[in-house]
Amino acid sequence: MPRVKYRDADVSLMARMMRAEAVGEGNQGMLYVGNVIVNRAVANCLDFQDVRTIEDVIYQVQGGNFSFEAVQKGNLFYQRARSSEKRLAKQNLEYWRQHPAKYALWYFNPYAPCPPTWYGQPFTGQFKNHCFYEPAPDTCGSVYNG
Repeated sequence: MPRVKYRDADVSLMARMMRAEAVGEGNQGMLYVGNVIVNRAVANCLDFQDVRTIEDVIYQVQGGNFSFEAVQKGNLFYQRARSSEKRLAKQNLEYWRQHPAKYALWYFNPYAPCPPTWYGQPFTGQFKNHCFYEPAPDTCGSVYNG
């Protein structure tokens, strides 16, 4: 059973976002970004109470901006998904989760050392240029499901 319901269009959309956000970090980096995308669809808490689908997650607007910068600024996001990236997206949708993004709901590239918290959420680890953060204890139990 997949971690979240999805259609073929969701696989392509997610693959495009994974590439746009982390192509420079290789397959592993793209899988970590995919973890965050699926985790946001699974989580029913904090900023993610009204996002249940991959499309909801990718196009979510917070504070007047898209949650993922690539939607606004990314040329890579608007290119067709490649089969290798679709395969990675499908892995995330079906089963793949791994530290430091296993339960992460946020990541960013600080262009400096990763801070110990980000908007009050604890640091879980770093992969190449991205720092990953999961919810503070007792704030989002649903992210640990599925």
